[in-house]
Amino acid sequence: MDFRVLGFVSAEHEGRPIALDGGKQRTVLAALLLAGGKVIPDERLTALLWDWDPPATSTKQLYTYVSRLRTRLGPAVVLERSGQGYRMDIGDACFDWASFRDLTEAGGADLRAGRHADAERRFAAALALWNGPVLTGVTERFAEAEGPRLEEARLTAVEHRAEAALALGHHTETVPGLTRHVAQHPLRERLRGQLMTALYRCGRQADALAVYEEGRRLLAEDLGVDPGRDLRALHQQILTATLPEPAAPVRAHLTLTAGAGPADSCRPEAPGRVDRPSSASGPSRPGPVPAQVPAPPGDFTGRREEVAQVLEAVLGGRDVVITGAPGSGKSALARYAAERCRDAFPDGRLHADLRSAGAARGPGEVLGWFLRALGAAPDELPVSLDERVQLYRTLSAGRRMLVVLDGAEDDAQVRPLLPGGGGSRTVVTGVRAPLASLEGTLQVRLGALEPGDAVRLLAAVAGPARITAQPEAAVRVAELCDRNPLALRIAAARLAARPQWSAARLAARLEPEERRLAELRLGSLDVTEGLRAVLDALPASLAEAFAALGAAGAAPLTPDVAAVLLGTGTDDAEDVLDQLADARLLEATATYADGRPAYRLPPLVRLFARQQGPMALAAA
Repeated sequence: MDFRVLGFVSAEHEGRPIALDGGKQRTVLAALLLAGGKVIPDERLTALLWDWDPPATSTKQLYTYVSRLRTRLGPAVVLERSGQGYRMDIGDACFDWASFRDLTEAGGADLRAGRHADAERRFAAALALWNGPVLTGVTERFAEAEGPRLEEARLTAVEHRAEAALALGHHTETVPGLTRHVAQHPLRERLRGQLMTALYRCGRQADALAVYEEGRRLLAEDLGVDPGRDLRALHQQILTATLPEPAAPVRAHLTLTAGAGPADSCRPEAPGRVDRPSSASGPSRPGPVPAQVPAPPGDFTGRREEVAQVLEAVLGGRDVVITGAPGSGKSALARYAAERCRDAFPDGRLHADLRSAGAARGPGEVLGWFLRALGAAPDELPVSLDERVQLYRTLSAGRRMLVVLDGAEDDAQVRPLLPGGGGSRTVVTGVRAPLASLEGTLQVRLGALEPGDAVRLLAAVAGPARITAQPEAAVRVAELCDRNPLALRIAAARLAARPQWSAARLAARLEPEERRLAELRLGSLDVTEGLRAVLDALPASLAEAFAALGAAGAAPLTPDVAAVLLGTGTDDAEDVLDQLADARLLEATATYADGRPAYRLPPLVRLFARQQGPMALAAA
C-alpha cells in the first residue's frame, strides 16, 4: 500500500490506484494519515469537510465516507471507530509525508555534522517526493488548515539543501532553482541570501547586489522594515568582496541506505550501502571539470528499482548499459541517475548523444568533444581515431568521472569512448541488445512503467486536476499508451494543451486502433518516428519479417506461429524473433516446454507493424 499527500492525495495497492469518491473522501483519508494514528473527533472531521455549515446528514455522510474508505483500503489498513472519532493505522504501508520527515531529519543531522554531500542527497530525495501543490484534491478548509505547515517544511528542506550544495561548491548548479524559489517567496530572507551567495561565487557580484536591493525594496514597501541582520551582513561582504569561499566539509560519504521502517521503504533510494569518496575533497587532479550531462526531467517518475540498480552499480565500480524499447525513458533514467550520484565523480561528467539526424555518430567526433572538455587545445587534437583514443585515456586516467553515452548503436561505437583508469564509470543507453557484449557491465532493461507510475506521469505533465477527476479514464489512457513514457508524455501534453478535453475524452480519442499512433504525435515528439528509427536500422529482410508478424495480432508469437507467417522453417523463424527482440520490438512472454521462447508485439508496436505493408517498406 502506498499513500501520498505531497501533491494529489491518493492511495495505491500494488501499483494500481485505489478509487476515491471525490474531495471529501480524500479529505478524510488525508486527515487520518496526517493524524499519525491518533483519534480525530467527529466534530473536527465535520468541520474539515463542510466548514461551518454542515448538512443535517453530516454524521451519516461521514460514516459513509469512512465505511467506503475502509472497504477500498482492505484489511492491510486498520480504520476503526474510537470513542467519538476515528483513527487509522497504516501498518507498514508507505506514506510520502513520513518518508519526507525521516529524510529531512537525517539530512539535518548530516548538515550539523558537516556531511554536506550526504545532506544534499537526503534533502534532494525528500524534495523529490513532492509531486505538485500539497494536498491537491481535498476540501478548501482542510488545505488551508494543514497545507501551510507542510509547505513550510518543504521550504525549509529547500533551504537546507541549498546550504549543503553551497558548502560543496555547487553554486553554479543552485542558481536556477534558487532564482525560482526567491521569485515565489520574495520575503524569505534565507533563500535570498543563498541566491546572493551563489551568484557572487559565480562571479556575478553585480547580480548578487541587485538581488539584495530588490529584497530591501520589497520589505520596505510591503512590511515597512529593513532586511535582517544576517542579510545585511552578507550584503556588506559581497559589497566589499570579502565573502569567504566554501570550506571543505568535515566528512562526506555517499551512502545509499535501505531503511528499516515503513517510511524508509518508500524512499527513492538504492538498496544496500555503498560508501565512496565524494566531491567534498575536490577534483583528484587539476584541469577543467566538465559538466555536460543535461539535467533530468523535472517530472521524472517511477523506475525506483532501475534507479537503484544503476546507482548501486556505478557506485560499486561497474559500468551500466540501459536498454529498452523506443520511448521507454532510457535517457531520462541515465540523466536522473547521473544527477543522483554527482558527488561521487568530482572530476566531472561527460555526455554525448551518439546519434545525429537518425545516423550513428562516429566515435572520433565524440572524442574531439571530450578531449576539448578535458583541456586539450583544439588545434592540437590528433587526427586519427587511435591517437584520439590514446590521448583521451591518458587525460582521463586517474580522474573520477562519469561518462553518459546516449543512443549507442553497438559496442564498436562505445568502446573507444570508455575512459582510462579505474576511477571513472560509464552509463550507456541504447536500443540494441549487442551492447550486452561490453565487458563488466550491468544490463538494465526498461519495460513499461508500473500502472501507478504511469498515471502519476500523466498527472505530472497534464496537471493533476483532470487526471484525478476521472481516475478510471486516466488508467485507460495509460494502458492505451502501453505505459510507455514517451507515449504517456505526448498524451498528457496534448491534454495540457487542450483545457476543454477531459481524461475520458483523451481516452476516447486513443481508443480506435486505426488512429492511435496519429494521436500520439505532438511537435517533435512522435511515437511512430521512434519506432521508425529502429526499423530503419534493421536489414531489409528483417524489416519485412517485422511487417509480416503484425498479422498475428495480440496472439503470442512462438517459432511455430512465426514460421507460418514468414513462410520459413521453425529454426529460421526463431532467429527472426530473437533478432527483433534484440531490437526491442518484441517482448519475451514465456518459455515453452521444448525450451523455445514466446514473444509478443506490444500494442503500439503491433499497430506500427500493421502499417508496414510491402508498399510502405518500399517507400521507406
